[in-house]
Amino acid sequence: MPFKIIASQCTSCSACEPLCPNVAISEKAGSFVIEPAKCTECIGYFDEPQCVAACPVDNTCVVDTSLARYQAPA
Repeated sequence: MPFKIIASQCTSCSACEPLCPNVAISEKAGSFVIEPAKCTECIGYFDEPQCVAACPVDNTCVVDTSLARYQAPA
């Protein structure tokens, strides 16, 4: 499942954007969003999702349970 940013909690600090190894985070309408097709949950890059680690507001970058979990290529 890719991560998503809860727009109502995002402070637009931009801490997450430069840390995403997949360039999946961008600003949209004053808040940041994660493009699900690009998010790999940082699998293969880091032990924990960098957006979650960088976000200063708890529970703002969360797993999007409405989408399928990322599958690393075999």
